[in-house]
Amino acid sequence: MKQSSLPGETLGQKFWNAVGQRSKQVALRQKLFGVWDEITWTEYGAHARRIGMGLAALGLQPGDCVSILANTRREWTYCDFGAMLAGLVVSGVYPTDSAEQLEFLCADSHSKILIVEDDEQLDKALQVRERLPALVKIIVIDMEGLRDLNDPQIISLQALEALGQSHDEQHPALFESRLNSRHADDVAILVYTSGTTGKPKGAMLSHRNLRAVMENFPVQLPQGPEDDKMSFLPLCHIAERMFGSMLSLERGSRMNFVENPDT
Repeated sequence: MKQSSLPGETLGQKFWNAVGQRSKQVALRQKLFGVWDEITWTEYGAHARRIGMGLAALGLQPGDCVSILANTRREWTYCDFGAMLAGLVVSGVYPTDSAEQLEFLCADSHSKILIVEDDEQLDKALQVRERLPALVKIIVIDMEGLRDLNDPQIISLQALEALGQSHDEQHPALFESRLNSRHADDVAILVYTSGTTGKPKGAMLSHRNLRAVMENFPVQLPQGPEDDKMSFLPLCHIAERMFGSMLSLERGSRMNFVENPDT
C-alpha cells in the first residue's frame, strides 16, 4: 500500500519539498562530545542547498558524478542530498577501502568531485589523484590537522558551502533550474558491488527505482516524525542509505548519528 504524501519526481525534489513542509521539525541529531546536537529540516536544507550550489559553481553539470568517502555522519547526508539538488549523481565509497580501490571507483564512475572525511581519507586521495584526470576538486569535511594545507585542488566543506552561498546569490534562478534538471528515469546514485568475483560493478539506481522502495515501504514497519532511528552502518551501502536517510526523508523520522558504533 502506497503511504507517501511527499511529492517529487526526483529525490532532490522530494528533499526540497520535505524541507518546505517540515521546516522546524528535527531531521537528524549527531552526538558531539556526549551531547545530542539537533538539526532541523530548515537547517538540513540550507546545508544541502549551499553544497549543491557550490558544486555547480565548481562547474559540475547535471548528470556528473560526485564520490563520498566518509564514515556515517550528518555531513554525508548533507553532501548526498546537496548533490542531488544540483542534479548530480552520487557514488559512495567505503571508508575502509584502500587507495587503489578508491582510484578504481572514482575512475569507473568518472567522478569530478571527491568528498573525503579527514586527513586519513585525504591521504588515500592524494596517493592516486594524478591518475584521475577527471577529478576537479577534493572536498574535506573535517579539516583538523590540515589548517596549514595549501593545495589549489583541495578545499574544505565549509569553503564549499561559502562558495555555494555566494553563487546562489549571484545566480538566483539557477537553483530551481538545477532542481528540475533530472527526471524519474535518470540515475540518482551508484552503488558498487563488493568485487569478490572481479572488479566492482556500479549498480545504476534511478530516482524511480529508489522512490519505488521509499513510497511502498511495508505498512508493517511504520515510521514517522515521532520516531527515532540510530544510524551507524556505512551510508555507501544501500541498506543504510535506504532504511536510514531515504526512508527518513520519505516519512519524516529522525536520524541519530552515533559517536562510534562501539558506544
